[in-house]
Amino acid sequence: GVGLLLPYPMEAKNPALNSCRVNGGTLMLSSQQDAESRRKRKMAEITQALSMTPVDVAALRRMAISEGGLLTDEIRCKVWPRLLNVPVDSIPENLDEVQRENNKDYNQVLLDVQRSLRRFPPGMPDEQREGLQEELIDIILRVLQKNPQLHYYQGYHDIVVTFLLVLGERLATALVEKLSTHHLRDFMDPTMDNTKHILNYLMPIIERVNTEVYDFMQQAEVGTIFALSWLITWFGHVLSDFRHVVRLYDFFLACHPLMPIYFAAVIVLYREEEVLDCECDMAMLHHLLSQIPQDLPYETLISRAGDLFVQFPPSELAKEAAQQRSQQTAASTFKDFELASAQQRPDAVLRRRRKEQEQQQKKTPVEAQSGTMAVVQPTARRFVRLAVMGLTVALGAAALAVVNSALEWAPKLDLLFP
Repeated sequence: GVGLLLPYPMEAKNPALNSCRVNGGTLMLSSQQDAESRRKRKMAEITQALSMTPVDVAALRRMAISEGGLLTDEIRCKVWPRLLNVPVDSIPENLDEVQRENNKDYNQVLLDVQRSLRRFPPGMPDEQREGLQEELIDIILRVLQKNPQLHYYQGYHDIVVTFLLVLGERLATALVEKLSTHHLRDFMDPTMDNTKHILNYLMPIIERVNTEVYDFMQQAEVGTIFALSWLITWFGHVLSDFRHVVRLYDFFLACHPLMPIYFAAVIVLYREEEVLDCECDMAMLHHLLSQIPQDLPYETLISRAGDLFVQFPPSELAKEAAQQRSQQTAASTFKDFELASAQQRPDAVLRRRRKEQEQQQKKTPVEAQSGTMAVVQPTARRFVRLAVMGLTVALGAAALAVVNSALEWAPKLDLLFP
C-alpha cells in the first residue's frame, strides 16, 4: 500500500521500474515495426497479384478481406475494378451527357445530395465539396438514365459518394453501374419486396449463434427495420469515419452479395449484453439497435462475419428466410418500411403485456420471484458459439471459402434472388 503513495520522481529512481518502462517502449516499437512490415508485405503481394497475366483476382479478394483490407485509396483504384470485373481500358474517356431537365429522379437526388454534407471530409473547402456534389448527382442520374429498369432509392447516394471520393467521377460511374446491376440490384426494384427478403436472412443467422438474443428480439417484436439503412447503404450512412466505410467496402466487394447482412448480424451479436440489458420493448430495442456504436472492433467483426458465412451459408438459410417472408412480423410490414417508425403500436403492447401476465401467473412462486427469462437450448448455443469462435480468427480458412463462393457466384449474380 505504501508504494502507491510514493511520488513519481522517487518511482523513477527504481531501476526495475525504469527497465519496465524501457521494455514497454521497446514492445510498442516492436509491434509498430511488425505492423509496418506486414503492411509492406501486403502491398508487395497486391502489386504482384496485379502484375500477373491474367491478374490474380482470387489473391486480390483475399487481400481485400484479410486484416487492413486494401490499405490505401491508390490501391483501391486499381483493385476495386478487378473485384467487380470492370475492364478499366474499356471505360470511355468522355462520360455521357446528363439530362437533368424533366428527369423524374432529379429532385429527390438533389435533396439527398444536399443533405449529404457529413459524408465529405471535414475541412474540405466549400467550393471543392460543391463540385463533388455536382459530380455525385451526375453519376447517379447517368447510371439511372442508362439503365431504366433501375429505380432510385434514398440511401443509394451514400454508396455512390464513397466510390466518388475514392475513385473520381469517371471510374466511379463505371463501377457504380456494375454494382447497381449486380450487388445492389434487389434494392433498385420498383417495390421493396426483395429488400425485405434479404433482411429476412438476419434473424436465422442470429438464431444459430445465440438463441438467447434471438428469443429476446422475437419477444420484443423488434423486427429487422433497424438494419435497413445499414444494408441499403453498405453502412455508409451510419458510420462517421470514412476509413471504416472503405474498409467495409473492400470486404463487401470481395465477397458474396449477401455479406452485408452477415455483418449486420455480427454487430447485433457483438452487442449481446446491451441487447439483453435493454427493456424487452419494440421501441426501446429498435432505438438501441439503430444507434450503431462508432468504436466497433472492425477487423474482429469482419473475420467473424466471414466465419458465419462459411458455417451458415445462404443456401442453408434460404428456406427460413422464405418462411419469414410469407409470415412477416408486425415490424416488417411495408407500412413500417415506409415510416421506419420507432413508435409502439398500442395493440401489440397490450397483447404482449397480457401474454406476459398470463405467463407470470402460470409460473411457480419461485420462478415468479426470480422473474428470469427462460433460455432455450443453452447447451446448443454454447456449442455453436465455441464452434464459430474456434473456426478461425485470422480469417485463413474463412477467407478461402468466402473467396471461392464469391468466384462461384460472380457469373450468376443477377440470378441471385429468384
